[in-house]
Formats: sequence, C-alpha cells, structure tokens
Amino acid sequence: MPKGSGYDNLRMELICKNNKLQFAVDAKSLITSQGKVFDFDYQIDKNNPVSIQMKTYSNSKRRGYTDEKAEQIAEDILSGQSVFIRIHTLINTMLSAAIPLNDAVQPIQHVLTDCGIVSPNKGETRPAYNLTDFERDFKQLSPEQQRQTLDKINELMKGIR
Repeated sequence: MPKGSGYDNLRMELICKNNKLQFAVDAKSLITSQGKVFDFDYQIDKNNPVSIQMKTYSNSKRRGYTDEKAEQIAEDILSGQSVFIRIHTLINTMLSAAIPLNDAVQPIQHVLTDCGIVSPNKGETRPAYNLTDFERDFKQLSPEQQRQTLDKINELMKGIR
C-alpha cells in the first residue's frame, strides 16, 4: 500500500504465499516480541473500526501478519477511499497511520487473482460503486441528464422514507 500520511511509519501488505492470502503490517518501531500476538485495528473511511489479532513473524519484532482475516481485510480495503490503522505495542503505546487507497484497487486485485480469490457475488474483485464514483460520473453528464438523474434519485428516496 502507499505510504501513509502523518503519524507513524507503517506499511500494509497483501501477500499470496503458497496460494494462501496473508495480510501483513510493517513498522519502523517495535511492535512486540518475535512470534507474539498483538492487537491491530483498522477503520475504512467513516465505518466502524475493526479489531483483530495478528502475530509477529518468528524472525521480526517489527512485522506482523494474519492469515485468518486477510480476505475480509482485502474486501474492506477495496470498498473504501482511505484506511486508518493502529497497532497496539508491547510497551502500551499505539502506532497509527492514515493511508489513502486511491491506487490500491489494481494491486489488490492482482494479488487476489494470483491467489485464485474472486468476489463471491460479482465473479470479480472490484469495489462497490460509491459516492466519490457517483460525483465523478455525475459531473460528466449534461445539465439535462443531471436533472433527470436527480429526479430519479428523489423518487427512489421518497420510496425509502
């Protein structure tokens, strides 16, 4: 993933290892002892934070992974525009980073494809259509098409209320 902004120097990785998806984090700072479990939180956009347990590699105190939640994390990342991550360290401090996800879709899809993973509903891996995509597409419409689109959205919203 691209380098985060502000905060601590952290990296996230999706790895296809032996045809199995693995999610890893890498920190410049100490996380915990080698081969030990630590808590990791991530929050996609303004969604609720998700907490999972990860484990440091047997040869590193600054790099951790999980195999169990990797596919869910990938799906969550594909659905968002940014991710905020936190690592709870051995010395009761918090490492954190905010990472934009602008150019994350293609590399993530490549790793998922390499591991033989596809989206169960659509038969392909791609993020859901979101507000940013809508705003971009809406600006390309003519004024008449924009009015018609807003009228249709208004009708849909009336049905929900």
